[in-house]
Amino acid sequence: MNKIWHHPLVVAMSNLLLIMLFYTLQRLFFYYINTDIFTDISTTHLFEILLGGLRFDLTALLYLNSVYLVLLLLPFRFRSNSIYQQTAKWLFIVSNSIGIIINCADMVYFRFSDRRTTFRIFTEFQNEGNLLSILFSSIVQYWYVTVFAILIIALLVFLTRQKICTTDRRSNPLYYPTETLILLVCIYFTVIGIRGGFGKYTRPITISNAMQYADKPQETALVLNTPFTLMKSVENTPYRNPHYFPKEQLATIFTPIKEQKEQNKEGKSTNVVIFILESFSKEYIGFYNPDLQQNIETGFTPFLDSLLHYSATFRTSLASGRKSIDAMPSVLSSIPMLIEPYIVTPYSTNAVSSIAECLKNEGYQTAFFHGAPNGSMGFQAYARSAGFQKYYGMTEYLEQDYATNHDFDGTWAIWDEEFLKFYGITMSNMQEPFLTAVFTASSHHPFRVPLRYENRFSKGTLPIHQCIGYSDNALRQFFQYAKQQTWYDNTLFVFTADHTNRLKTEKYNNAKGLYEIPIAFYKPDNSLQGKKEIPFCQTDIMPTVLGYLGYDKAYFAFGNDKSHFLTTNKTDSLTNLNNYIVNYNHPLYQIFSDSLLLQFDGKDICAIYDYQADPMLKNNLKDSLLNDSSDCAPNKKEAQQMLLYLKAYIQQYISRMIENRLTTQTD
Repeated sequence: MNKIWHHPLVVAMSNLLLIMLFYTLQRLFFYYINTDIFTDISTTHLFEILLGGLRFDLTALLYLNSVYLVLLLLPFRFRSNSIYQQTAKWLFIVSNSIGIIINCADMVYFRFSDRRTTFRIFTEFQNEGNLLSILFSSIVQYWYVTVFAILIIALLVFLTRQKICTTDRRSNPLYYPTETLILLVCIYFTVIGIRGGFGKYTRPITISNAMQYADKPQETALVLNTPFTLMKSVENTPYRNPHYFPKEQLATIFTPIKEQKEQNKEGKSTNVVIFILESFSKEYIGFYNPDLQQNIETGFTPFLDSLLHYSATFRTSLASGRKSIDAMPSVLSSIPMLIEPYIVTPYSTNAVSSIAECLKNEGYQTAFFHGAPNGSMGFQAYARSAGFQKYYGMTEYLEQDYATNHDFDGTWAIWDEEFLKFYGITMSNMQEPFLTAVFTASSHHPFRVPLRYENRFSKGTLPIHQCIGYSDNALRQFFQYAKQQTWYDNTLFVFTADHTNRLKTEKYNNAKGLYEIPIAFYKPDNSLQGKKEIPFCQTDIMPTVLGYLGYDKAYFAFGNDKSHFLTTNKTDSLTNLNNYIVNYNHPLYQIFSDSLLLQFDGKDICAIYDYQADPMLKNNLKDSLLNDSSDCAPNKKEAQQMLLYLKAYIQQYISRMIENRLTTQTD
């Protein structure tokens, strides 16, 4: 019995079972510290997630421990050597400790990305020079995760089995045949485990398989583990044209080539200033939440609220994605985030157009501003490829006489107050008309404000809340300066956010609320007012601004021109296909009408919600709608129309990415 217990196969399997137990404990801890996000998971469903997660854990651990398994199962007597066994043990400990660390790190990063980390993270942050300081501050701020990781690794070191024994080949003539057979059988089952199942037609397990165990896309983060998502995303998987429609039919349903039919002569030569506000979720803004003010105090953006009351806003306004790098292409080039961020796809070198390129040809001066180190997040490269004439980053800021090194927040960028001052001064030296866009940075992890503002702004219930208050105050000071400038009255101000951040209320913790950001158009003469009923997305900003300015040439955009709504209070019916909006909630595509949300996985409809009647998205109408025998049912017709539009949208996006046709010149 003792020989069986110390057989290399039994020792290896014991250690693998141990690490699988630790991954389950990590999954439970992941759930525990994010229960405010996973609000609808019952005990039964949590158990289903835990069981489903074992499939992905097994695949990841077989990848991680393949060398270790070979070392233990090689049918040679030198396996009994103590140094050999010690080496194998520490290989097991080190490789699995790395897996534990990155798994635990994602417990924190999940709050900002809403998904498990993929290999794309190395591309996203390749230009960041401050990763060590960010990492250190995270280790301190999220100390409980750090302690948990240390405890798990300590248990791993203490409990990992090392001692093995083998049968003497002289007393057992079947030693080599038996041990060789064991090795071959283990190799076979390891391959099966890595693939994720048996069967001739079984496809290798992928990230999208996690939806099999999740009720919502967000829950896939609980099912998966980070070593698995990193390994499965190492290679760039090329997009594949879904061929939903023949090419000649496709453009009749949806096309990103836009022709201006009307010309708004009043908007000609108006300056355009676009604010992309870091992490400004709708939940933080009192204007959008009169019903939630008791829960989130009175909002954290009193100045922005004052502008929104005199702006054109939208009942439903959504981000395209959940990361900062999703925002620039969406807002400035009307290129959505589908499947993965455009900037890190293999197609990121495609020719693109932008609002800057369109207006540059109309005599506008164009510039993009971001207070982080030049090159950060790939923003400078994208601004240049999109046709902006000038880029102003930390380098340009620090060249100013009034700039000091203390203006840097120590982690990400120049503090918003100082950088928005620089933004205003620089615009005052530009020739009109001009188009500028600024991406703020201070409302970002690690959620600090300048020392002089400590305890000045409400700290609310989340670490980001006081940072939102600080950035809002920086906006106030910018406008105090701007109102004194000659260009102010002739300027269209556009406000949006890059994405949402951590959310507190049930109203926003769902597939719609996770993307709810402010989008507003403000003109100092108060000519643009009222909350509009149409849904609006980041990709609609570029075509809507061009429509408002009376741009009369063809341009490329996945969004739609909704400028005719800015100056009217019409509540047009959304039977018009051009009023739908699309975003991506990994791994599902989402399309919104004025009342319905339809989720689609590329093959089948997964869910349909009436988000006006059911704002928490509790009641999936898919079966009742699709099985309704009455073709006259309004919601059924609307869902069918939405699916048609969404399929054409996806096919246009993928085929044009593959074929490098993202401009009117390449069509």
